[in-house]
Amino acid sequence: MAHLTHVAAPEGVVPGTGYSHVVWGEGRFVAVSGQISVDAAGELVGPGDPAAQARQVFANLDRCLASAGAGWGDVVKLTFFVTDVAFLPAVREARDAYVDTERPPASSAVQVAALIRPELLLEVEAFAIVPDPAARS
Repeated sequence: MAHLTHVAAPEGVVPGTGYSHVVWGEGRFVAVSGQISVDAAGELVGPGDPAAQARQVFANLDRCLASAGAGWGDVVKLTFFVTDVAFLPAVREARDAYVDTERPPASSAVQVAALIRPELLLEVEAFAIVPDPAARS
């Protein structure tokens, strides 16, 4: 049995594109801080290129989730912070390389005036619920 339940559109709520309105589950909660487009050496990846930055951000998220014993199927919520909503298609393309598009996590997107470094175009945070190994037995 899956440890997460996805509700794409509760009764009376229009379905979203690429996200579930509600996701819940049981297990260990994992919060991943907002990831930005820097490599392991702290160097910016993809200056001025939202698609390249999005790919690096999701690669960083992937590494962070793995460090907690989580995978993309455990993610219940993503929050996208972009300096321009025009970057959302690039963010969604990078996201779709990782998430199950049939059972996507809940998501929010927010346009912000700036991020921590002026050359950053986006930041993404994730919340996950990892199944409790004791509950599997």
